[in-house]
Amino acid sequence: MTLIKSLAGATAATALMAGAALAEPAIIFDLGGKFDKSFNEAAFAGAERWAKETGGTFKELEMQDEAQREQALRRLAEAGANPIAMTGFAFGDVLNKVAPDFPDTKFAIVDMVVDAPNVKSIVFNEHEGSYLVGIMAAMASKSGTVGFIGGMDIPLIRKFGCGYAQGVLAANPDAKVILNMTGDTPAAWNDPVKGAELAKAQKGQGADVIYAAAGGTGVGVLQAAADEGILSIGVDSNQNYLHPGQVLTSMIKRVDNAVYEVFKEGENMTPGLNVMGLANDGVGYAMDEHNAALVTPEMQAAVEDAAAKIKSGEIVVHDYMTDDTCPAASF
Repeated sequence: MTLIKSLAGATAATALMAGAALAEPAIIFDLGGKFDKSFNEAAFAGAERWAKETGGTFKELEMQDEAQREQALRRLAEAGANPIAMTGFAFGDVLNKVAPDFPDTKFAIVDMVVDAPNVKSIVFNEHEGSYLVGIMAAMASKSGTVGFIGGMDIPLIRKFGCGYAQGVLAANPDAKVILNMTGDTPAAWNDPVKGAELAKAQKGQGADVIYAAAGGTGVGVLQAAADEGILSIGVDSNQNYLHPGQVLTSMIKRVDNAVYEVFKEGENMTPGLNVMGLANDGVGYAMDEHNAALVTPEMQAAVEDAAAKIKSGEIVVHDYMTDDTCPAASF
């Protein structure tokens, strides 16, 4: 009996160890889904890159509404997924509740800081990348008026808009910047019709370059800008390909790199704060065959000069989230 018990115990222990060794990472996408051509899709690309390079597999969940956040997170943790990445600030409150209940599970959250011993918080200096595309917008504009359309009206998106306005005015102090938000609920991330309406309204006010930082809503902004014969600027993912020759550039936010690194670290992921900015290639702007004809050498030189000065500290782009103010625009 003793031998049987010890064998059974050894088998159980081996099974547990095998299960631990084979723990899959997981990702939960914010509203808008993994194919939003923007923020979520960038995160998915990072997970896919890890899977292709390693031959590994990962779990994934797409939410249909706000009420599913906690349920989705708990379900993945209970299923043994480790680490679990989630995209979006709105997971913050839920993660604060769930993380302590699963101390052996590592969690990573993008765009929010959660102070817990098993959580990695990944934030970006979006204001720096937005400053660069603002310079480009000002130099490309013929009317001297440019626009910004954000998704949900939250400090994070104002951070994009403020950085953009600073870049615009650095290149053209006489420029006018029109700023609009799509709404004040999470539905603002996935309303391309409203995005298109706002883009047309901004064109009516003279804007001939519009920067969209609005998730899935931005797809409508870019489409309307193309239809109206004006330029747009994409966000998060490289969206230049959506309307070749009509998207001036895209402000790249390397959410893909963030998720890839989390999956690569696996259960050994280091908790804490990770800030991704220009200096460590966390943000930037997109150049490719789809926008090469739109960007003059002078524009690119100005942007590269500004990027170098931001990296060296010579230019400090004000971060709206530090004090809820913007020196270059009012919301």
